[in-house]
Amino acid sequence: MQASIVAAPGDSGLVRLPPRAAPAAAQPIATAASAASAGAERGLVRLLPRAPGAGRSVRQAADRSAAFRVLVSVDERRLWVVQGRDTLFRAPIAVGTGRVLRHGDRAWRFETPRSVRSVLAKQSNPVWVPPDWHYAELAADSGWTLVPLGRGRPARLPDGSRLEVRGDLVAHVRPDGGMEFIPEGEEVVFGTTLYMPPVGTARRVPGELGAYKLDLGNGYMLHGTPHKESIGQAATHGCIRLDDDAIAHLYRTVPVGTPVYIF
Repeated sequence: MQASIVAAPGDSGLVRLPPRAAPAAAQPIATAASAASAGAERGLVRLLPRAPGAGRSVRQAADRSAAFRVLVSVDERRLWVVQGRDTLFRAPIAVGTGRVLRHGDRAWRFETPRSVRSVLAKQSNPVWVPPDWHYAELAADSGWTLVPLGRGRPARLPDGSRLEVRGDLVAHVRPDGGMEFIPEGEEVVFGTTLYMPPVGTARRVPGELGAYKLDLGNGYMLHGTPHKESIGQAATHGCIRLDDDAIAHLYRTVPVGTPVYIF
């Protein structure tokens, strides 16, 4: 999501915000395509340094396995696809920032969990459904008040208009009875207030997850990104991002059920 704000249309007061860009890469890193071009490399996995702390047991389990599997190093910000001791594919990734966001009595830690997971499902052209933390973070970063919207509970605005949830969209109803629906993927900001749509409505942002995703459960994914500059960085809210070529390769070659070792 970008920090800048696009001008509001007419007198509606609606501020339209495209997704925020992730932090720029601090140093150059080889692309997934160039890394993959070397083909399988026997013994590469054995040469990787051992993961400290919570990731150590996961790394040891990954080393003991001879199955087709995906390895993810949070510290090195790299991913490998491995069969036995042969590395079939490798790519740079972006991982969680590790920061904590607090809003009211709720808190979220944006870290990539060191754990053993598996690919539960795969999807092309995924649509991101922003969780509550997205709105809490955006409001905090922008100095806005966050107000949840609910079905059957219109939000009255100072100019006499109101916001209503109608079907799966949010409608801005003007005092004269005129109405406009707020498009998917656009934030609803009037003055200094950000309105959060309920789950199941306009919380859909096409393109934010890139062309493909591999679901790891509990909201964690391997997915693409339009923010290529974030690859190689601790820049995500916990998911593992890859560039277009890398995520397309995983989508084609990694079956559902494949174990994923994150250490």
